[in-house]
Amino acid sequence: MPRKPSQTAREIANSAPASPPLSTILRLRDDTALPLYQQIEDQIAALIAEGTLVNGATLPAERHLAANLGVSRATVQRAYDALRDRQLIRSHGRHGSVIQGHGARLVPGMDRLKGFTQEMQEMGRKPSTQVLEHEILSDRSLASLFGLPSTARFLKLIRVRLGDDIPMSFETAWYSLDAAPFLETADVYGSIYGQLAEHGLSLSYCDQTIEAAAPTPRECAIFGFAEPKPCLLIKRSSYVRRELMLEYVEGLFRGDAYTYRLRLEA
Repeated sequence: MPRKPSQTAREIANSAPASPPLSTILRLRDDTALPLYQQIEDQIAALIAEGTLVNGATLPAERHLAANLGVSRATVQRAYDALRDRQLIRSHGRHGSVIQGHGARLVPGMDRLKGFTQEMQEMGRKPSTQVLEHEILSDRSLASLFGLPSTARFLKLIRVRLGDDIPMSFETAWYSLDAAPFLETADVYGSIYGQLAEHGLSLSYCDQTIEAAAPTPRECAIFGFAEPKPCLLIKRSSYVRRELMLEYVEGLFRGDAYTYRLRLEA
């Protein structure tokens, strides 16, 4: 089944921690052959390494920092571009540039079945959800995928999943109301897996694939990408009992923030 992007690109609010006033921290010298842009790049990189600029902090806009430092905007732009090339900062749409820093990538394990909410909590991040589409529907091709009659009903969710208010994944998910009727009135902003557990319904296993994918223009807007960047497309079919399929989800995860870890036993 093809991945179905949202029909609209919603603006995602970002409340990451603000960066310190760089104009009062950076010290540009005129008694060195080192270009101004490289002085800015090196000093910001050092501030990230020592933890003064933390992961998720937003850098000043290029024109503002340039005005405060008394340099051209092109100088600051060149420094920011170099930091992006070093993967120390990333573009985040209208929110400007955000510190990515060392250790900013998430490294979740794939040794057991868990949802986004649990995954974020285990890594010390605050999970949240923005629902772009929520409907109850019947679909013949979807019913065939689940092995159900054509009249079967499903809960469909298109959601942006956020960690510490930063968009981490964009997913389209379908849930069988035959397998879990109570999901028709579920809290779609909360953990679906958590609500399953509250009703005594636990997932037994899933079939999952991971592949590289390029984000669509709408998905770039959601992630705050100025241009398309590699992402991970995860497709998952989850079962509550053998052959009783409950969920099918396709989630696009930003490639600049995720590295999946898998242990292989000898």
